Amino acid sequence: MAIFKCNNCNHIQETSNAHIGKTAKCPKCQEATRIYDTVNYLKKIIEKYLILEKQLNDLQNHSSNSEDLIEIYDPIKTNNINDIDIHNTDLFSKEEHYQPIIKWFKNRYIETSIDPSMMDTTGFFDEIAIEIGNNFQVIEPIVKQIKYIQSKEYDTVKIYLSKNNNNEIKQITSFCKILYTYSFIARYNYQKKNQVIYLTLQEIPKIKSFFNGLWMEWYVLIKLLNLFEEQNITPPIARDINITFSNKEKNELDLFFLTTTQKPVIIECKTGEFRQDLNKYFSLRKKLNIPKENFILCVFGLSDEQTIGLTSMYDITITNESTIINHIKTIL
Repeated sequence: MAIFKCNNCNHIQETSNAHIGKTAKCPKCQEATRIYDTVNYLKKIIEKYLILEKQLNDLQNHSSNSEDLIEIYDPIKTNNINDIDIHNTDLFSKEEHYQPIIKWFKNRYIETSIDPSMMDTTGFFDEIAIEIGNNFQVIEPIVKQIKYIQSKEYDTVKIYLSKNNNNEIKQITSFCKILYTYSFIARYNYQKKNQVIYLTLQEIPKIKSFFNGLWMEWYVLIKLLNLFEEQNITPPIARDINITFSNKEKNELDLFFLTTTQKPVIIECKTGEFRQDLNKYFSLRKKLNIPKENFILCVFGLSDEQTIGLTSMYDITITNESTIINHIKTIL
């Protein structure tokens, strides 16, 4: 049987396995809550208990000298992610959420700079990023075209659909309508007879940066938050971190988070040409002393076969937009 546990009133009851993964209203308070597989649900509770038990034992066995005490990250003391709308929250932009990340780098004599706005999902960047990432093969040419027109400082994009099939046309027109609805473009006009879409672009710097590549970071961020929600954990996570080593060398990290056992994970996002950056990422991984499986280069559009082959060749882990979350699950 599946299990229903209300996040609002804590009502618990069993239900059919056919409802696993679906959302239902609580019979007592009417709060919408996801239905979980009972075995998996219990596994997660036991895993949390074992993590906390190990941390407590480590702390008890450690020296009583306060200068030698290690810092413990307790996932139970964080907000319950199931109570949060991950597409509309500023929780992850609060300093207390990403403070453990700053401490992690500080303990290694590395200065960090984090812009809280990069983790605020109350805007619509995350929704648009999901649309692009989930339909990457069809939508990528549109994004590249927008990016190109922006680089030329023009404001009108013409999208010709005569070579697209009906399903692709439906996806593209739907995407353009969403761009207009969320004000990512100033004007949208589809001439069905000529099979041409006209877009008038916005001049807002944040939107320009989004199409210039930041959408990939937003996509991976939301995918991670969805995974954290499934596992009911709220690990410290930050996007666009600027770090400075003691020798004044500077680097920018696309995404960084700490697991519930304080293991660091770095994710860099790329599309198109990425090969010239492989040595740079390998060097950065060594300087930060992060295991290969925890330093991830997510290359959008790369085939599964290529990710496997390149990972075996280089001392970093390479994924694509479809395989990254499965890899993260092996780390968590």
